Amino acid sequence: MAAKSWKEWEKPLMELDEALAKLRQAAKNEPERRGEIEARAAEFERRRDHYISIVYSRLGPWEKVLVARAEPRPYTLDYIGAIFDDFVELDGDRRFGADHAIVAGPAMLGERPVMVVGHQKGRTIQDRQYRNFAMAKPEGYRKAIRMFEMANRFGHPVITFVDTPAADPGVESESRGISEAIAASMLSMFELKVPVISIVIGEGGSGGAIGIACGNRVLIQEHAIYSVIPPEGCAAILWRMPEKGPQAAAALRLTAQSAFEYGLVDEILPEPFGGAHRDPVGAAEIVKTALLKHLTELSEFSGDQLKSLRYEKFRAMGKFEGG
Repeated sequence: MAAKSWKEWEKPLMELDEALAKLRQAAKNEPERRGEIEARAAEFERRRDHYISIVYSRLGPWEKVLVARAEPRPYTLDYIGAIFDDFVELDGDRRFGADHAIVAGPAMLGERPVMVVGHQKGRTIQDRQYRNFAMAKPEGYRKAIRMFEMANRFGHPVITFVDTPAADPGVESESRGISEAIAASMLSMFELKVPVISIVIGEGGSGGAIGIACGNRVLIQEHAIYSVIPPEGCAAILWRMPEKGPQAAAALRLTAQSAFEYGLVDEILPEPFGGAHRDPVGAAEIVKTALLKHLTELSEFSGDQLKSLRYEKFRAMGKFEGG
């Protein structure tokens, strides 16, 4: 039976990490045996790393889903703290209220002012509720639109971090126009005359993802996923059985590699050994390097060219086959 959560799936690795930590602590506590214990720890670490290399080289679609949802995986605010300077979070949509599933505001990327927008998940129960599990409501996308328009007005590039299972599906969101808000956010991005880079850092699910992912360049981390619907939702629709999520994940072709194969993303960003959750600092360095590279390339184009290229990029996605 397939694992239902990342913790369940990676339990053997977590146990190995815990045992290794105990060995290292024992080396500190027993100086007279330090050499012997450190040698054992080194051999234990070698075997653990070999196990990780095998496991992560054979990830299937469902395992990719679990890794993309891993709780220790860095979220938008983690990347903002590691990559940008002088970030100032702005809130509210000036129509209804604050939405904490999307964080946004101006920041500095080196010496370049940029506008950052991204989904934010929570790690504790309280924080997940506060962030609504990164499922933005209409006011979240209208906040994003306000940021896009501000960036366009001041000529600042836009950088978005995508990490959501989907937009909020609740009755209140429907009554306040969630579909229209997502469509308006996409339209706003297509109208921008500044460089736009979108990065899928975890889950890129449904319209909730594409609502802030209409970039000139769309990047995706190696173990992230990008799909029209979460696999459990797909399984619930097709078979009335959400527990068939693993089968749906295979059918959806939601891995970063499939997204690149079908031309939905422009580059797959490699993750540190064992995934971004094992080395958030290293993951942030890789993301920062990619951002700087693509911003430099996009800076060669005029505003009208950026707008036109973005439109042509998305119009070219997909292919009709039939008589």
